[in-house]
Amino acid sequence: MKINFEKNNNLVPAIIQEEKTGDVLMLGYMNKDALEKTKQTGSVYFWSRSKNKLWMKGETSGNTLTASKILIDCDNDTLLITAKLNGVAACHIGKKSCFKEEL
Repeated sequence: MKINFEKNNNLVPAIIQEEKTGDVLMLGYMNKDALEKTKQTGSVYFWSRSKNKLWMKGETSGNTLTASKILIDCDNDTLLITAKLNGVAACHIGKKSCFKEEL
């Protein structure tokens, strides 16, 4: 299955789901390099749109993610990654999940 990176400026959204609980932890964006690095190392990598560079989740906080499964959606343009959270927080503001606020 070919991932369609062309739809969104060579990026695809990657939803991160905790393998143990099924909780949705965060959303990041991956380019081809981030996906390949994730597949090669098992550590989850993203493309930083603000810093314009590849980065490993947790490289500064220590709260890393280890990918266990990578799924692609039916449109070939979004990834769902189940991962082990190594630490206490996936969110950059120190919370386990970025998704807690109800509208």
